[in-house]
Amino acid sequence: MIIPIIILISALLVLVVMYVLDDALRVMNERAGLAPGKGMVWSKRIVWALLLAVVAQFFIPADLFEPPPPQQALYNADSLWTGADTTRLTYLDKDQRELIRYGQELIRNTAHYLGPKGTVMQGTNGMNCQNCHLDAGTKPWGNNYGAVWSTYPKLRARSGKLETVAKRVNDCFERSLNGTALDTTSREMQAILAYMQWLGTGINKGEKAKGSGIVELAFMDRAADPEQGARIYSGKCASCHGAEGQGVLKADGNTYQYPPLWGPHSYNQGAGLFRMSRFAGYVKANMPLGATWNTPMLSDEEAWDLAAYVNSQQRPSKDLTGDWPDISKKPIDHPFGPYADAFTEQQHKFGPFGPIAAYYKKP
Repeated sequence: MIIPIIILISALLVLVVMYVLDDALRVMNERAGLAPGKGMVWSKRIVWALLLAVVAQFFIPADLFEPPPPQQALYNADSLWTGADTTRLTYLDKDQRELIRYGQELIRNTAHYLGPKGTVMQGTNGMNCQNCHLDAGTKPWGNNYGAVWSTYPKLRARSGKLETVAKRVNDCFERSLNGTALDTTSREMQAILAYMQWLGTGINKGEKAKGSGIVELAFMDRAADPEQGARIYSGKCASCHGAEGQGVLKADGNTYQYPPLWGPHSYNQGAGLFRMSRFAGYVKANMPLGATWNTPMLSDEEAWDLAAYVNSQQRPSKDLTGDWPDISKKPIDHPFGPYADAFTEQQHKFGPFGPIAAYYKKP
């Protein structure tokens, strides 16, 4: 900034001197009876051009002629992933920018477009993707999408097959939203994929940025207790989700302000949050409202007990016979047999999980 100011002042001084000299030459020519010449016309024009160029630097954005910044996620090895900066969308072409923004809108307000009264189709339970994937899937440890694009396609033990991002998205539609799968060629699916791809830019293939997904809690030495969880729910959760766990609808009556945690409009038994470890880790870092991973409002034991209570309530069922074709690869807290061990369904659901984990770690 100093150099342009110096050039500006210098150009002004030179211009003043040139006008003074030009006037002096004109007067001398007149007194000598000579025809008036062009004087310093071109010299003054050159200095004026330089002056205008310097002044323009103060009004033209510095990055106007620079290449756009990379569309990358905001994280490094020592910080939490928070997703790509939305202001960088302005550097994309219009069609791609609109597709990504539509994908973000679908995550935030799924029910408006795809719920029981959806404007595009009617195919879900009325919850929004954002009810489980907080801040449109960008909150650190908020069940976010930080590792989706960098880790898919991948072989998933649950299906025993190589799965694409589209398949994983439809899993959520069929399980967490207890609905029907999207047509993978639809604008809605393409928008969600574009949004997730954009969120994942800057993360190397195969890597998971810190803060991706859900916090993993240490196992307790005892089983999770639904009765204790009921007391925690009553004191810390019912004010938002309701005493009966059915959630609270927004004023429009179409979408949820606070989602149902059980009952006919909640996630079904095939959803990831139906596993105790997933639900406990999720609420530990995010609930009650206002909690974060580094300022939690629940202890680990409270989170486990709360998970036991919520996931003991009635909810939609799902045919899971195609899940975990290799039963030895079932998560230790998968609540339905058969298993490749002798532990009961009761222990696989509520714990204690330490002995099960130790069994599978032995040589």
